[in-house]
Amino acid sequence: MPRVKGKITGEHTAIHRFVRISPRKCRLVIDMIRGLPVDQAIELAKRDPHRGSYFVHKLLVSAAAGALEKEMPGDLIVSTARVDEGPTIKRFRPRAQGRATSIFKRTSHIIVGLKSDREE
Repeated sequence: MPRVKGKITGEHTAIHRFVRISPRKCRLVIDMIRGLPVDQAIELAKRDPHRGSYFVHKLLVSAAAGALEKEMPGDLIVSTARVDEGPTIKRFRPRAQGRATSIFKRTSHIIVGLKSDREE
């Protein structure tokens, strides 16, 4: 589940760690939503065909709910959106003639920060 953390700067941050998707796939969606209003970003992530959009959409909804609970004034904008690389799970697949090849199952840490368009 996403982890929510507030900052003193008036920004509300939500973090989803150890997501079983490679960071490169998730960055395709994150780059599209950065700087957009939250309503528009949620709608875009919901309709996007990329696999990472499912995780980003889930995190945006969680961040928006947390920001509303904090009663942030004005409209919310996606101010911070990034994907960091998590630990890589290493597996091996048997191949011909007794060989083995490596399989790297990559994980991601997705971070979304929401900021109010007007400050108090």
